[in-house]
Amino acid sequence: MKAEIEAAHARIQPCIRETPVEPWSHAGESVFLKLEHLQRTGSFKLRGASNKIAMLSPQQAARGVVAASNGNHGLGVAAAAQARGIAAEVYVSTTVSPAKARRIESLGARIVVAGDDPLTAELSARRAAEKSGRVFISPYNDLDVVAGQGTIGVELQRQLPKLDAVFVAVGGGGLIGGIGAWFKAVAPQTEIVGCWAANSPVLHECLRAGRIIDVAEEPTLSESTAGNLEPDSITLDVCRGVIDRHALVSEDEILRAMRLIKDTEHWLIEGAAAVAVASYLQEAGRYDGRTVAIVLCGRNLSPAALERLG
Repeated sequence: MKAEIEAAHARIQPCIRETPVEPWSHAGESVFLKLEHLQRTGSFKLRGASNKIAMLSPQQAARGVVAASNGNHGLGVAAAAQARGIAAEVYVSTTVSPAKARRIESLGARIVVAGDDPLTAELSARRAAEKSGRVFISPYNDLDVVAGQGTIGVELQRQLPKLDAVFVAVGGGGLIGGIGAWFKAVAPQTEIVGCWAANSPVLHECLRAGRIIDVAEEPTLSESTAGNLEPDSITLDVCRGVIDRHALVSEDEILRAMRLIKDTEHWLIEGAAAVAVASYLQEAGRYDGRTVAIVLCGRNLSPAALERLG
């Protein structure tokens, strides 16, 4: 995917912010934070959405696009569609935070509520897109979207040329799939660490099973990584080839990581970003003296998560 990620990197430059890398003083001089929570829309998801929408033909753009998301992907698609002046429809489940739904609508997208879980909304959105002849933009099950997320790897490799490991939160697998694909192509010695909330280890369990399965989930602060996968998701094979180590963290560890970043850096990060931080803290001894990057993937906390953060 190296060529596709390079092309995406060139394509989305007018749409996205190249996010900085900063040392995390709490963890020592060789640990760095990739500040993707400072991305426009507050999440990395803008990258994949912008790449997909930039690739639409004039005919496809005229028909508009459909997506499914309870938050960050919906914001990314809505913002990218608005920038190109095309219509967007975003399917959400009944569990969506009303505040996030309002933000998606504020960017010009139409909200459709379908089902009680993210996967049901996703499958409903895909059916609606196929029936109407519109392009469906998956949050992860699309190589163009994965390539867009992989542009974080391009930036990281340039910002930290001698990087030993990258910690990345995993939901559907698009973020770690893109970042991992880039590093496997240009710096295969860099270890890619997949980070999961133990309450929602969906792709972790699918990788263990060797196929996509339904995985029971419990509520998690890592709202952006929750939800089961489409049955034919491409990210299973992509992630099988790029993830070197797995880490699972508890809800208490996620909350402590959110509070630690708030206390040490004065930043609010969402639960998914804290999953990567908590995973590093769990594994810190293994990486003593090595150069590590932790991807802070977003800052869009729901009101419920913000209340728990205190």
